[in-house]
Amino acid sequence: MSQAPSPSPSSPSAPRLRAARGPGARDDVLVVAALAVEAVSVPAHLPLLLTGPGKTAAATAVAAVLAARAPDRRPLVVGVGTAGALREGVGGLHVPGRVLHHDISAAALAQVGAPTRTELELDGLPGAPAGDVVLAAGDVFVSDAVVRDRLAQRAHLVDMEGFAVAWASRSLGARVVLAKHVSDGADDSAWDWADAVGASAQALGEWLAEHLPPG
Repeated sequence: MSQAPSPSPSSPSAPRLRAARGPGARDDVLVVAALAVEAVSVPAHLPLLLTGPGKTAAATAVAAVLAARAPDRRPLVVGVGTAGALREGVGGLHVPGRVLHHDISAAALAQVGAPTRTELELDGLPGAPAGDVVLAAGDVFVSDAVVRDRLAQRAHLVDMEGFAVAWASRSLGARVVLAKHVSDGADDSAWDWADAVGASAQALGEWLAEHLPPG
């Protein structure tokens, strides 16, 4: 998910797991998305986990599904969704090589003796290797030019769930790939996310079909 407003606290999105089906159904891959509208074009032969928006929902949902599998049968996790572009000229679909946790007080935690890891390297796929693009992830809704420009010094894209999906996957010994399609400029255009997400979902579905064909 890029920068779409979250559901109200009284009606949180519950995670939903759709099993792979049809010829060539695969169980060695788990596609993860925050919202159904981002995943409408995920091919049926791939299992799909819808986590709900934000870091907490993403991390707990991914961890629960992976923990239910034996360690030697945990799938490749492929997190897909939209992202805001932090820099001019950044558009289309990207497979980031690194993800940052941008909204945690890492410096303060280190000062009090509780350092935490805020960067993770990401995997790629055959024919779609991880690139030089850096994704910043956090629960902050980025629609302000000042915040966007500050983040742009460290990253190219911003989303809400990328770090959480990667953290949960790596914590349970799974490889993790993120594929992000730019839906907005992490500025006032973020409020038009609902109008842009359909094109992003289609592009992500086509990318999955090409790089993760039926088994």
